[in-house]
Amino acid sequence: MSAPTAPTALANKFLTAGIAGLAVTALAFGFSENQQAVALAYLVGISYWTAVCVGMLLLILIHHIVDAGWSTVIRRQFEHGLSAFSWLFVLFLPLLISAWVKPGLIWPWMDLTHVLPGGHGTVASDILYQKKASFLNVRMFTGMTLSFFAVWIWLSARLRKASFAQDADGDVKWTFMNRKTAAFGIPLTALALSFAAIYWMKSLEYHWFSTMYGVWFFANCIRAGLAFGVMITYWLYMRGDYKGIFNTNQLHCLVALAFAFVVFWAYITFSQYFLIWNANVPEETFWYNIREHGDWMWVGMLILFGHFFFPFIYWLSYRRKSTLRPALFISCWIAVIILVDLCYNVLPAMKDAHDDPLPFLSLHLLWVLTSVVGVGGICVAAYLRSFGTAKIIPIRDPRIRESLTHHEATAPETYQLEAHS
Repeated sequence: MSAPTAPTALANKFLTAGIAGLAVTALAFGFSENQQAVALAYLVGISYWTAVCVGMLLLILIHHIVDAGWSTVIRRQFEHGLSAFSWLFVLFLPLLISAWVKPGLIWPWMDLTHVLPGGHGTVASDILYQKKASFLNVRMFTGMTLSFFAVWIWLSARLRKASFAQDADGDVKWTFMNRKTAAFGIPLTALALSFAAIYWMKSLEYHWFSTMYGVWFFANCIRAGLAFGVMITYWLYMRGDYKGIFNTNQLHCLVALAFAFVVFWAYITFSQYFLIWNANVPEETFWYNIREHGDWMWVGMLILFGHFFFPFIYWLSYRRKSTLRPALFISCWIAVIILVDLCYNVLPAMKDAHDDPLPFLSLHLLWVLTSVVGVGGICVAAYLRSFGTAKIIPIRDPRIRESLTHHEATAPETYQLEAHS
């Protein structure tokens, strides 16, 4: 099996869209009277695509550590997705530079003279900041952020190198290498994504306490990775690359895993809310209080029903989990809701003159969209440019035959009919 034809023209289109989105965001930052709003929107865009790539990385690591069979045919596409990590690091640099050049623009605790909400002193005089100062400082933030990307890029390089090399020589040593990588890669990735969520998003309102925040971000990472996995599967099947390779049972396994994380996300989110509501500690409850007024309350309701109830009920049907178009529809829906969820966590950090969060439906939402398009265009272009460098599936993986014949309850030609229903 030869390597698939690289969709160079499509990659160039996404690259152009990405550059355009980044250019519009940069212009908005330069001419906006509220530069914090644009910077936070850009942070949302970076965090969103980082969640997608981290989700793909975790899915590959989990695949190797449990020696999964069915997921071998989709694993190669996740490996191509990992090529975006280097670009995400480059795109995150403006945020790191702003932390040094203009401290407090995004993360208020970086500016010790920043006045606290209500005018109750400054960050430097805040006892809660003083207790966290060894963790919340610009040097630690920079070092930790560099460490996050170093871990993700290094693990991605190891996984891709071993997987692509096995296509050439078929040596089983590459399988064992990736299994070892998964053994230490899972805890490293878990720690990196948890601290990234705390530093990048949670610390925007550093008074807040939550022991579930890293797990919440983990759930969104996995859900984002699976959602884009379904999208890629649909694209490859319609393109013809996956016909005769990817069958109904493999799709059902992929979507069933996504369905499981619908429930997992609900469990994590409910646990966080319930524990904070039950304890009723001001340092914890304020975070929800400012999000239960104005249009942010309706955003919360959209997340509740859009993140859990709608996909949960929709995917109860076996047919919707094993047919491409219904699976694609709800995966696109989940991808959008994850973006809304990140906005819900980040954007209320912007306050007006009365220390109330700025409304969700405003011009600032436009900068979120340009940021998502800008960063996403670069990430998708990176995936597409990596796409033609290796075979469509890991043809010499020891479990590829098992993956190709997974259950074999439904013949590929029957699946082709199901794909259009």
